[in-house]
Amino acid sequence: MGLSCGPMKQLILKPGREKSLERRHPWIFSGAVARVQGEPGIGDAVAVRAAGGAFLAWAAFSPASQIRARVWSWHEAECIDGNLLRARLHQALAARERLLAADDSDAMRLVHGESDGLPGVIIDRYADVVVLQLLSAGAERWRDELAAAVRELTGCACIYERSDADVRELEGLPARSGLLHGSLPAAGVQMREHGLVYGVDVAQGHKTGFYLDQRDNRKRIGALARGRDVLNCFCYSGGFTLNALAGAAKSVLSVDSSADALALARDNLGRNALDASRAEWQEADVFKYLRVLRDQGRSFDLIVLDPPKFAPTAAFAEKAARGYKDINLLALKLLRPGGLLASFSCSGGVSAELFQKILAGAALDADVDAAIVGRFAAAADHPVLLSFPEGDYLKGLLVRRA
Repeated sequence: MGLSCGPMKQLILKPGREKSLERRHPWIFSGAVARVQGEPGIGDAVAVRAAGGAFLAWAAFSPASQIRARVWSWHEAECIDGNLLRARLHQALAARERLLAADDSDAMRLVHGESDGLPGVIIDRYADVVVLQLLSAGAERWRDELAAAVRELTGCACIYERSDADVRELEGLPARSGLLHGSLPAAGVQMREHGLVYGVDVAQGHKTGFYLDQRDNRKRIGALARGRDVLNCFCYSGGFTLNALAGAAKSVLSVDSSADALALARDNLGRNALDASRAEWQEADVFKYLRVLRDQGRSFDLIVLDPPKFAPTAAFAEKAARGYKDINLLALKLLRPGGLLASFSCSGGVSAELFQKILAGAALDADVDAAIVGRFAAAADHPVLLSFPEGDYLKGLLVRRA
């Protein structure tokens, strides 16, 4: 029966529903489960078996979620315990040591959920502060052990928990955030990336405080910005703005609906030796403000669209597609001939293929000819497991208007 490290608790699948697991996809959906044996609790490790009894995986049980279990291990002899989690964390940290040195950064994603063998676990580091985000029942079950391992292996001065994402509600878990170890710096959390310094709001900011996945793309926008008038939409704390200014942009207009985000962005501009006279800020709903810019006859050489998640799952794809088409259509109209549009989607429910079709439709409706001249993806500290394409959530296109 294998090594279970406790009473045997099992998920027995319906006939023929083992195929995705045999391809090492780490999620078991509720519709694939025939029955549950042994009364597992929330987050408990269960043996997942095919209808004929063959062992498939050890997984974390989540009775409230459509994702009924998430795989910890494919090896029957492996014990799901604190030692295994510590080993996985150690492996993830080792994989990122060279990335940190090469990137001139003191901020990085240390653990990226399923792709690091730790489903539902997100760990980001900002200098000496580590932010832990637990998004699944299994991750929550091992919360104390994970926090202890993070403290031991990173040697960080502070661990802050941000387990307050909406997805926890789907797992039947309450939102939770606050200090787990140490204290936040009195002067606030700061990080360094590509020669620029940013303040990070780990307690209230988006995600864990910063969009680390856009690291490489920020640098690329900086390289494209020289001599251009730039429009940065959904600017949040100013990552693309600062890189554009550092890259000698002629001007940068940054738009966000959040006054707090714009205040942080302005603070970040002040942290760096950049020409503030080339920066313009606008608190506004981007969807409405793009129309204002159109009506004013404004135009730009480089536009960045980095909106929040429109479609968390494929069920929201149709509604999200309308939103993406709207902003991209307006952006293409605001582009000068020869101008560049860097358009992003972080919606897991919108595939790269669908996103490209949306932009094609936007160009058609805008009555402009445009061509893809580049593609964007998440930075290397956000790996994508080959058997888990859902992990490839961030996609972007660099489009040049004719």
